[in-house]
Amino acid sequence: MDRHSHLLPLVMALALVTAGCSEDKSASQPQVMRRTVAAQVTTIQPAEVALYRVTPGVVVAQESVQIASRLMGYIRDIAVAEGQPVKAGQRLFTIDPLDIQGAVEQANLGLRQAEDAMKDAKTDFDRFEALYKDDVVSRQNFEKMKLNYEIAASRAAQARAGLVTARGQLRYAVVTSPINGVVTRKLANQGDIAAPGHPVMMVENPARMQVQTAVSEDIFRTLRAGDAIRVEVDGLTQPVTAKVARLTPAADPMTHSYSVKLDVSAPGMESGAFARVLFPAGKHTLLAAPQTAVLDRAGITGVFVVDAQGNAQFRMIRSGKIEAGQVEVLSGLNPGERVASGNAQALQNGDHIQGY
Repeated sequence: MDRHSHLLPLVMALALVTAGCSEDKSASQPQVMRRTVAAQVTTIQPAEVALYRVTPGVVVAQESVQIASRLMGYIRDIAVAEGQPVKAGQRLFTIDPLDIQGAVEQANLGLRQAEDAMKDAKTDFDRFEALYKDDVVSRQNFEKMKLNYEIAASRAAQARAGLVTARGQLRYAVVTSPINGVVTRKLANQGDIAAPGHPVMMVENPARMQVQTAVSEDIFRTLRAGDAIRVEVDGLTQPVTAKVARLTPAADPMTHSYSVKLDVSAPGMESGAFARVLFPAGKHTLLAAPQTAVLDRAGITGVFVVDAQGNAQFRMIRSGKIEAGQVEVLSGLNPGERVASGNAQALQNGDHIQGY
C-alpha cells in the first residue's frame, strides 16, 4: 500500500466540510431586490421664456375722497367704522348743530325785524306818495320816504338771504358720503372738534384701482396706452394683468423717471399694497423642470434622473425662478435627460421606473 493512501479519506472529508461551509455562507447572505415604482417621466428640453424689467409700485384707488366737515364744531357721533362699505348719500358723522341752530334763530329774528321795518317804511312811503300827489309835501320829502323804503326792503332781502344761508349751514351738520365705497381710514373720534379742511375719514372705491409706478426713459418709450402689463401684488397668490391708463410725458427732475398708472382689478386687492410691475424685456432660452420633479432630500435640492434602463438616481441641481409650475434649472441637468416628474417623492436611488 502506498504510504500516502491512508491520508485520502481525511482529505475528502475536509473537502466536504469546506464545501458545506461555503454553501451555508452564500445561503445566509440576503438577496438585494430592485424596487419597481410607477412614476411619470418627463424629458428636459430647452424652453423660450419672457424676460421682464421689474419696477416697484403701489396700489391706489382711482376714487379716494377725504371727508371733512364744512363747519367748526364737536363731532356728535360717527355712524360708520373702518372697513365698512358705504353708499353715496349715506350718513357718515354728525356735527353738533347747537351753534348753527343759534345762528338760524338769530337770522330768523333779524329777518322779522327787517320785515317790520320794511312794513313801517312802506306805510310812510305810501302816505307820502299820496300827499305828494296832492301837493301837500315837497318832492324832496317824498324822495326821502321812497329812499327809506328801498333801504328797508334791501335790508329785509339781506336778512332773508342770511336765514337761507344759516339754514343751509345747518344742513352741513350731517356729513354724507359723496361716493360708493369703503371707509378706509378714520382720522377723528366722537367728541373731537371738526374744522373745515381737516379730514375726519377717508372713503375709497375698491372697484376702481390703479397701480402707480415710475420707469426709466427706455421703458417709457416702449409703452402705449392700453398695453397689457403683468403685475404682482402683495397679498395675491397669482399675478394679475393691468392696462396702461396714463403716461406722464414729463420726467421727474430729481429721479429722471416717468410716472405710469395702470388700471387693475382683482378681488382682495387693497390700496397701499406693494406691487411689482413686470415690463417685457425680450426673451431667453433656459432649461426648466416640472415643479413636481424637484425635491428636497436632506437639505439638497435635486431631481431623480432616469437612465436608458429606466433606473432612477437622485442628482443635485441648482434651481432658479418658479413660474407656471416650472422650475428654472441653472445647473445639474442637460437637454434630453429624463426626470421623474410624477410620484417622484416615492423614489429612492436605484429604483426602476415601471414600464421601462
